[in-house]
Amino acid sequence: MTAIAAPRAPRGAAASLAGDRLRGGPWRGWLGQAAGVVGLLLAWEVLVRIFAIPTTILPAPSLIGRQLVELRASILSAAFYTMSSAVVGYLAALVVGVLLAIIFAHSATLRRGIFPFFVASQAIPVIAFSAVVILWLGNGLMSKIAIAFYLSFFPITVSAVKGLQSADPMLVALLRTFGAGSWQVLWKVRLPIMTPFVFVALRVATTTALVGAIVGEWFGDNNGLGTLILQSLHTEDTVRLWAGIVACAATGTLFYCAVAAAERRLLWWPAAALDS
Repeated sequence: MTAIAAPRAPRGAAASLAGDRLRGGPWRGWLGQAAGVVGLLLAWEVLVRIFAIPTTILPAPSLIGRQLVELRASILSAAFYTMSSAVVGYLAALVVGVLLAIIFAHSATLRRGIFPFFVASQAIPVIAFSAVVILWLGNGLMSKIAIAFYLSFFPITVSAVKGLQSADPMLVALLRTFGAGSWQVLWKVRLPIMTPFVFVALRVATTTALVGAIVGEWFGDNNGLGTLILQSLHTEDTVRLWAGIVACAATGTLFYCAVAAAERRLLWWPAAALDS
């Protein structure tokens, strides 16, 4: 049987990506974002000093930065601990979500029968679900992984199903006329079309997985960013509390940037897939 090649990106999309590289690529956008962050921090610092806002209400960025430097070892250790459970749950959600999407795309009966339960599960408050998970799995790392998985798998599954269903029916029919089976159509057409959709969900899931791991730590742990924030709240240490919040934001941003970088590295046809 004649070999069947995966769909290629349109020349317009490739030309657009090449033009973006010639114009400086993502660097110009990153510099603009960095300037925005610096401007926000300067405005925050000035407003706190002008209006003499008490530290217990809103500490100045300079105080938060000093606290981050002083606690850098413990904060890095806490961030690594939290990220370990978040990343494992995130990767498990990716594998399970894509496998479920493939099953749902090939069986409308299963999709109609099971998918409503997935939708209903997402209406459960994360605090309530986390309490049940802690009762089942205890306060160990596995419970944090389960909560991170719970908050990540649904958007990945939905996006993967949408991507698999977005394949051009005419292209699928053409491949079948050449004798391609269901698995060949999946590998050659549906998966390449699905991948950009999945990466959109993966970018969203970076924050939900991290939030899940942090919430899990609130139910009892001696390490992690969630524990750092909870201890600071109990001791009314506002500066340390904000340092923990900033550490969470920075960790989530790095996680998001890593996934976005992987997307740019691995995909060269995002516009073609998402426009189909």
